[in-house]
Amino acid sequence: MRLMIVEDDSLLGDALAQGLRQRGHAVDWFQHGAAADAALAGAPFDAVVLDLGLPGRDGMEWLQRWRQSGLQLPILVLTARDAVEQRIAGLDAGADDYLVKPITQDELAARLRALTRRTAGHTQAVWQHGELAYDPAAKAVHWRGAPVALTGRELAVLEALLAQPQRVLSRSHLLEKLYDWSGTEPESNSLEVHIHHLRRKIDPGIVRTVRGVGYALGACGVAP
Repeated sequence: MRLMIVEDDSLLGDALAQGLRQRGHAVDWFQHGAAADAALAGAPFDAVVLDLGLPGRDGMEWLQRWRQSGLQLPILVLTARDAVEQRIAGLDAGADDYLVKPITQDELAARLRALTRRTAGHTQAVWQHGELAYDPAAKAVHWRGAPVALTGRELAVLEALLAQPQRVLSRSHLLEKLYDWSGTEPESNSLEVHIHHLRRKIDPGIVRTVRGVGYALGACGVAP
């Protein structure tokens, strides 16, 4: 997943970003709502972790503004504001979840998985595609019951395709899912290498090439 964190506390923001990256996610961290607002128009984020006590415009104002503009991304509020009235106000303003600091990295990751799973229409914890099974929590892939060892980038490509199984995803869209703006620049053929490895490790038909458009989840067993 590609995640956005909006948190003005330097220590906490860095810790959250690093913790989620260690769990295989691409993460962009912003300390001001205005910067986050601009970034939302430039990358396909899967979810937002939003602090409310931001400098300048309050996080609640950004939440309301984004929902009023039609933003459909899952937004998880992570704040020190713990009064019941404040929680209700946050949820009523459009937050999909509301957590009070401090929380563990494991709980945050689990909450984000739950939010994005529902958004993608997956009702089960393990995603199925034919004889392929993917457990986002464990980052575990099984093909015909046997485990498949994938790298973090390969998992990210597979997850992006499984999240939208009926769509053809462009090359640029997939690259934006894999790489955040932290400074890592992908090699020119990195996506093609990851897709080649998925086909070799799982099945030649697991990823379908739509020439001139991009890639889509394929019917396993059919050559790409």
